[in-house]
Amino acid sequence: MKRIFVSIILAVCALGSLTSHAQFRYGPTAGINLTSLNFRQDLASVDKSVGYSAGIMGELMFPGIGFGIDIGLRYEQRGATVHLGEYEMWAKQGYDAPRLYLHYAEIPIHLKFKYTNLNGFEDTLAPFVFAGPSVGFLVGHSKVDCMSYPVGELGVDMGIGAEICRHWQVAATYNMGMTYALKDKILTNYSARNSTWGLRVTYLF
Repeated sequence: MKRIFVSIILAVCALGSLTSHAQFRYGPTAGINLTSLNFRQDLASVDKSVGYSAGIMGELMFPGIGFGIDIGLRYEQRGATVHLGEYEMWAKQGYDAPRLYLHYAEIPIHLKFKYTNLNGFEDTLAPFVFAGPSVGFLVGHSKVDCMSYPVGELGVDMGIGAEICRHWQVAATYNMGMTYALKDKILTNYSARNSTWGLRVTYLF
């Protein structure tokens, strides 16, 4: 027990030392995305739809080791076009192929690795990768009354990108929904998760 306690104290001290030398930056971020809804049952066909995002991102990097974290708060528009009219039960309700808009206030938290040991070239271009969870709170959706919507969703982000001239970051991203984004009110297990590819540009001060 004493050894565990000492180890915890040492780890906290080491983290505190790293944090005191860490570099924090923040700035605006914006992007476009392409989303599909992956339903548990293969019934109505789904067309991917284009959405967009905008918000702010903060980055905390630890010099010398290349690791850090980034966290953000952004608006995300997701959703897809679902051909409900292919089935009589929905066609009778007047549905054809509604675009199921899903609007989120999203908080991503990523572990990040940026390769900066490039003999000075990192001042021009520094590649990075990241991954981590994201929590999205549903703030609005299209009026498709046959569907029900949870208060939010949990997803996993992963991506790759590059920092340009120490300020601009361009990243290709993928968000895999881990919880359902919507489900039919009548059919059992007819629920869907978001699957989103994106391209995002961030400027860090």
